[in-house]
Amino acid sequence: MIIVVKPGANEAQVNEIIDVLEKNELQAHVSDGAERKIIGVIGDKSRLTPGSLEVLAGVEKIVPIMESYKLASRQFRPEGTSFNVKDVTIGGNELVMMAGPCAVESEEQVEAVASKMVACGVKVLRGGAYKPRTSPYAFQGLEKEGLKILRRVADRYGLLVISEITSENDIEYASNYLDIIQIGARNAQNFRLLSAVGKSGIPCMLKRGIAETIDEWLGSAEYIMSEGNYHIMMCERGIRTFETATRSTLDISAVPVLKGKTHLPIIVDPSHAAGKAQYVEPLALAAIAAGADGLIIEVHPDPKHARSDAAQQLTPDAYRELAERVKDMAAIVKRSYPKTAQF
Repeated sequence: MIIVVKPGANEAQVNEIIDVLEKNELQAHVSDGAERKIIGVIGDKSRLTPGSLEVLAGVEKIVPIMESYKLASRQFRPEGTSFNVKDVTIGGNELVMMAGPCAVESEEQVEAVASKMVACGVKVLRGGAYKPRTSPYAFQGLEKEGLKILRRVADRYGLLVISEITSENDIEYASNYLDIIQIGARNAQNFRLLSAVGKSGIPCMLKRGIAETIDEWLGSAEYIMSEGNYHIMMCERGIRTFETATRSTLDISAVPVLKGKTHLPIIVDPSHAAGKAQYVEPLALAAIAAGADGLIIEVHPDPKHARSDAAQQLTPDAYRELAERVKDMAAIVKRSYPKTAQF
């Protein structure tokens, strides 16, 4: 359930509500909205004496939340969530553009991408350092050295860094190099990892599992939020269906569905969904038209010789063309495109 605090309630009245909850071994998660303060209540509500909250001076009303995800629910923050990672706003009116190679192969490779992406409005440099692959014989990434390369290159161009972490044991080390942790599709229901990322407080992007329903995906987000980390963005990256024409089936409908169910920002990854470079642009445009808050796209200076996912990566020139069209689409749906773009 959520407790809607009365307008004008003072700090003592809010603390009184929290004290009652904590005395009954319930967790209180406070959300300061534009018009209302809301307290999300997590735990066994049967511990409460009937009417014990309604009589408190600071309580306006109590609203039950039927979904299993309480903190991720749109009811917890009706106006939606935006947050800053350094000087980049996630979930605001301006689209967030993330781009970079599937896997970090060398500093020269990452440099070749980043140097051209900045002029396209990219604010976040992506790149795989830890690469969990279906085959144990495939390229598994440069791991710690990959993180160092990403940080060095990003700092030269004033970019944020996002990269996937596959184990809770890597979080402490990775926090020295990453601004945003990516939780990949294979780990979308790795609950120990989700809880550890929640405890870390580091902003994260949660990709949808290849066979997760939307409610299950939001349940994964709840694991992170229940540990106090609300700086989460959801990433639709395609789901497994019977169709084989693309690598996965991009669930465009997930974007408006999520907008109704959750307050969290939504990013779309058309690269992993398509699996083929020629489909990335139309899927990216469709995502923005559907209401996505940003895109994460794979770019490689020489895709034919990429060590992983060669078929889906764009060249820097192809990405620039895509970015120009995304800017046009943004104007149609009344979203702003990063002003750092030079086209």
